[in-house]
Order: sequence, then structure tokens, then C-alpha cells
Amino acid sequence: MSASAAVAPRNGPSVRAVLRTVLVIVGVVLVLYLAYLLRQPLGWIVLAGFIAVALSGPVNLLSRWIRRGFAIALAYLGVILIPVAIALIFVPPLVREGSNLVDKLPQYATDVRTYLDKSKTFRKLQQDYQIGTKLQDEANKLPQKAGGAAKTLGNIGIGFVSSLFAAVNILFLSVFMVARGRRWVEGFLKLHPPDRAVRLERMADRIAQAIGNYVGGALLQATIAGITTFIVLTVLGVPFAGPLAILTALFDLIPLVGATIGAIIVGVVTVFGDFPTVTIIWTIWAIVYQQIENTVIQPRIQSKAVDVQPFIVLISVLFGSTLFGIAGALLAIPVAASIQIAAREYWTYLQEGRRLAASVPPSVVAPGPPPPSPGAPGTA
Repeated sequence: MSASAAVAPRNGPSVRAVLRTVLVIVGVVLVLYLAYLLRQPLGWIVLAGFIAVALSGPVNLLSRWIRRGFAIALAYLGVILIPVAIALIFVPPLVREGSNLVDKLPQYATDVRTYLDKSKTFRKLQQDYQIGTKLQDEANKLPQKAGGAAKTLGNIGIGFVSSLFAAVNILFLSVFMVARGRRWVEGFLKLHPPDRAVRLERMADRIAQAIGNYVGGALLQATIAGITTFIVLTVLGVPFAGPLAILTALFDLIPLVGATIGAIIVGVVTVFGDFPTVTIIWTIWAIVYQQIENTVIQPRIQSKAVDVQPFIVLISVLFGSTLFGIAGALLAIPVAASIQIAAREYWTYLQEGRRLAASVPPSVVAPGPPPPSPGAPGTA
């Protein structure tokens, strides 16, 4: 048999390749399962990172005049005092008037029934189904049922304690990220070649700028919504104008649906005032303002912050709210913007690589060995 006989090719992949593939699949499944088990702390870390990036701008600004440690303390003191101030403004009148509302519900039900009795359609429904009578009976029973709300309030208290614990952990995580985040980024960049490190640093700076601009724009937009709501409710003589304005501003932070939810809540409150005049005026104002906000205010504020298509915004908000609730809805747009920036940077990297490869001149074919001389061994 000739030594140069061809070796028959093996059929199928090798055992090593199969084993490597199986191990990779098992490793991916284990990582996904571990991420599912740790979804709550991972969500805290993501939220803490968002807060850290959002506060890095104010911290860097304050660091020009004071030490960075004091700048971080002042920034987070403001973050803590804002919800405390909102609670002091919102909670006491809400509790006081909520108690008064329970006591006055029978009278409100009587007023509503008196108003509806003037309608021929409602009188027909009342004769057939006794809707007004049942409404009056349930309203009369409500004050006696108020004592049974203690268990519900207890469950709310437990949820509040859990949320407070999560908030404290998130704040501490974000403090560490603000204090050490730049060093972590620099250490990560040192692990890469210089050209790649420049790209990664540029991408990180763009993401941080986009998140900071988005947060600032969202806060400005919510502030405008709260101020205008306060002015309109004060002119209409609606009670709790201040708390309702703050509530509207908080809901306005939620993309897409937040402003609508806040307007509906305020509209329900106006029913217990000068109904239906104030309710109709508020409904018209809410519709007009949301159109102005969607077409004028929001595009002007967010035009330099993030450049994300409305369809991507909707999908990201749906995914974020499903995974992490309200926090996920708030983080959806900046996360989508960050992914978009990373994808664009990677696409630019691929295009530059292709252009560089196309600009290299073709290699010159190396000359072969010189032909043997006539008198050399092995020649004819």
C-alpha cells in the first residue's frame, strides 16, 4: 500500500466537539436559572446603576467646589429628602380626607342618585334593576366596614417595610457605584487593547450622557405637568390641589401611560366636587394638555436625550413593566437607548474593519524556487 494513500474521512463530529457543545448548553441553562433565582437582587443592581449614572452628573458638578465625598453626600441627601417632602405634603391630607370621604359617602351617593333620577334612561334602569337603591345601601354600609380595613392596612405596612428595605439596599449599592464606578470602568478598560478600550470608553460616556439627559428631561417634564395641574385645580376650586399635582407629576414620569393614569385619578376626585361641570372642564384640559405634552413639550425636552423609535419605546416599556413593574417601566427607555448606542458602536466597529480590510493592497505572490541547473543531480 502506498504511504501517500488518503486517510478515510471520519463521519460526524468528534466526541470532544459533542462534549464541548453539551457543556456549553448546560452552562447556559445553569446561568439562566441562576439569573432567575437572583432576579430580585439583579433588579436592584440595575436600578442602583441607573441611579448612580443619573447622579454622576450632579456629583461631578459639585465636586468642582467641594470634596467628592461631600458632593456624594449632598446629592443623596437630596434624593432622600424629596420623597420625604412628598410624603409630608401628600399623606396627611390623604389620610384625613380619606376618613372624611368614608363618612360622607352616603351623602355623596344620595346626591348622585338625585342627579341621576333626572335622567329618563337611569329612571328606566332604576325601575328594572334597582341600581340606585343598591348603590345607596352599599354606601350606608361602608362606614361600618371601615374597621375591617385593619388587616388590609397591616398587609400594606408589611409591603411598605419590604419596599423600604429594598430602597435602602439600592441606595447603598448606588453610593458604592458613584464612589468607585470610574475606577471600575478604568480597570475594565485596561483589560482590552488600546483601540478597543477607546471604543468602550466612548460608548460608556455616550450611555451615561443619554441616561443623565433622559432623567433631567423626565424630571422637567413631570415638573411642568405638576405645576400646570396645580394651577388648573386651584382655579377650578378642587380640594387637595397640591397633593394631586404631586401625584400627577409622579405618574407623568411613567412613559406612555403615566399621564393618562394621573389624569383619570384626578378626574375621579373632581366627581366629588362640583359635578359635572368641574369634571368636564378637567377632562377637556387633560386631553388638550396630553396632546401638547406629546407633540410639543416631550419632543423638545427629549430631542437631545435619547433617539429611540416610538415602537421600540412601547416594546421596551411593556417588557420592563412585566419584568420589574413600575421601576422597569421607568428604566425601559434609557435601557433601550443604551442598547441602541452599544449596537451602533458595534456596527461602526464592523464597518471600519471592513473598510480597513478593503483598503489593504493585495499581497504580492512570492516567487517560487529557481529551476535546477542543467548539471544538478536529478536532471535529465
